[in-house]
Amino acid sequence: MKASAIIVAAGSGVRLGSSVPKAFVKIGDRTMLSYSLVTVRQIDSISEVVIAIPNGFENAARAEVAAARLGVPVKITPGGIERQDSVRIALELTSAESELVIVHDAARPLATPAIFEACLSAAARAGGAIAAVPVSDTLKRIVDGAISATVARAGLWQAQTPQAFRRDLLVAAHLRAVREGIVATDDADLVERTGARVEVVEASTNNIKITTPSDLAIVEAIIAARMVD
Repeated sequence: MKASAIIVAAGSGVRLGSSVPKAFVKIGDRTMLSYSLVTVRQIDSISEVVIAIPNGFENAARAEVAAARLGVPVKITPGGIERQDSVRIALELTSAESELVIVHDAARPLATPAIFEACLSAAARAGGAIAAVPVSDTLKRIVDGAISATVARAGLWQAQTPQAFRRDLLVAAHLRAVREGIVATDDADLVERTGARVEVVEASTNNIKITTPSDLAIVEAIIAARMVD
């Protein structure tokens, strides 16, 4: 099945303490966005890429696209106020000829081609699929600063990206969200609300989302270790 890739790269990076938007922060000599672009380049079924970026960074994004040598059409668009808005805007630019759409956050630069392909394969079969890892920590529900309950972690998974869906399902889910004022933290939530099946593909704890300086330091260490190996 032909697939479109959406890379969400519109985050401000405020919590990271960066002077540039998060996706343009460098890890080594490459930006976060560069890592996702190079990963997408390795997936044959992806026939186009749409990148949602902050206003004013179109030229910087074009430079990253040129350096990645994707070999497929690329569209660059300013994102929205919230992540959900950015995905919706990018989704509207995807080709109707694509049967699948895979959405990935540029803030997860260590996602592998294998997990992209596994999510696409599962979405083609089931309708939707997300990368995720089982929850390993003990979970506590807190009320007024104190523990009110311990939450059993059996069956709980921590959602990541990429997340892949049949394009028609994802379009319908976003249209419903606009119509009904639904706000969600990821696309899987929106698709789940339509009653569609969304499967889980086990990923890696290395697929870290960079939000804080400590997250960035961990990813830098992982990449440095790989270079030594």
